[in-house]
Amino acid sequence: MATHSISMKVNGKEVSGEVESRTLLVQFLREDLRLTGTHVGCDTSQCGACTVHVNGVSVKSCTLFAVQAEGQEVATIEGVANGDKLHPMQEAFRENHGLQCGYCTPGMVMSALDLVRRIPKPSEQEIRHNLEGNMCRCTGYHNIVKSIAAGAQAMAGGKG
Repeated sequence: MATHSISMKVNGKEVSGEVESRTLLVQFLREDLRLTGTHVGCDTSQCGACTVHVNGVSVKSCTLFAVQAEGQEVATIEGVANGDKLHPMQEAFRENHGLQCGYCTPGMVMSALDLVRRIPKPSEQEIRHNLEGNMCRCTGYHNIVKSIAAGAQAMAGGKG
């Protein structure tokens, strides 16, 4: 199979590689770049565990070929924290017990960050609606919704 040279910015750093046409973005991130925080949960774009941002918008990286990300800016969960300091959304998940096994958490956080970018103060209904593309097999979503609300509030400077 023919390969293609690709380059993109991932978490603020220029990266490049050789990929087959059929290589998914999630495979490139995990296998070539070793950014394993982006998870593969279902291979059918149902679970959202592979959610990343492409040019600031959340995308399920199992639905995008790596060559489609050529020249784009990609952000993964590894690029969210500032060194050892968690992002306010990550801190909210930790503080509000918005995870159990943690497998869905990276995708949930990335989806939550996109939601808050679009709707800075989302209601519970808006949070639940926007999480429809993300599955958690461990929890009842209550603490995930609570975490996102708290993260949104912290990102807005703590104003309720």
